[in-house]
Amino acid sequence: MECDLVVRLSGVGRRYGLRGPWVLRGVDLGIGAGALVRVEGANGSGKSTLLRLLAGIDAPSEGRVTGRPRTAFVPERFPAAMPFTALGYLAHMARVHGLARGAAERSAEQWLERFGAAGFAGTPLSHLSKGSSQKVAVAQALVAAPGLLVLDEAWTGLDAAARAELDRAVAERTAAGGCVVFVDHDPRRLAGVVDEAYAVEGTALERRTPGGSSSAAEERASAMRRGPTVVIVTRGPEGAELPGPVAAVAVETGGAVTGETGDAMSHAPASRTLTVPESHSDLVLRELLTARPPWHVVTVERAPVIPGPAPAPAAEGQAPR
Repeated sequence: MECDLVVRLSGVGRRYGLRGPWVLRGVDLGIGAGALVRVEGANGSGKSTLLRLLAGIDAPSEGRVTGRPRTAFVPERFPAAMPFTALGYLAHMARVHGLARGAAERSAEQWLERFGAAGFAGTPLSHLSKGSSQKVAVAQALVAAPGLLVLDEAWTGLDAAARAELDRAVAERTAAGGCVVFVDHDPRRLAGVVDEAYAVEGTALERRTPGGSSSAAEERASAMRRGPTVVIVTRGPEGAELPGPVAAVAVETGGAVTGETGDAMSHAPASRTLTVPESHSDLVLRELLTARPPWHVVTVERAPVIPGPAPAPAAEGQAPR
């Protein structure tokens, strides 16, 4: 990810107070266009501090942050006590990010609709339930299509439909060339599609292998256990190339369809099965159908969900987790 870097942290450290202990120190991090980055660490380790530095909410005590594009941030705790309605707040945030009034209002309405909160458009923020307030918190970060999206436990408090919609929004941002950095308590969140993973250890940031040390087959099986996934069967002209844009979103395939660099592969077989996370399916279908020449989509169906292994029995005197 050394080319097309969206944001870079160089020797960054952060502490609170002139003589306070260092929360982070010596952090070097470059995030490339289109990257999905997960940050891990124990509670209180400094994950949120790192995200706030990336988002520009906090300034580093030492080192520097460069290259930050239009950035949007979903904090762990959304301050809902503001004198706005849900729609008014989203439109205001869109205008802060540079959208004209009409475009800001249209985007605000669209995101409320997508997160199932259109019915609360005229409701004051202070009157919203925790779940509805979280939908507004997430929507405000998406109204202006940010180049850098920073999510701190953004899925917490959302219902299942809204969580799936946020997954789709993340896929859209990265497919469009933006980058997304997130923290989430669920280790399965977006597993299988993460490009880079880091863990805060002490005051340092250490690189991890996305998804752990599992093999590719184990990753696919894990993704299917989480389910649902979508199987997209496509048929193209004999010898046709798979359209390049598909490679950016078809993160899991049923065969060697795309190269690691995202380049289209030549001499694709006449028929191919793509298995992708459901959050990416709309993007894949759109690219297939708008390719020149277009691909013929034969079927779209859910992949079977593979039962996961039974949890290990708890030791005597230990409560099951």
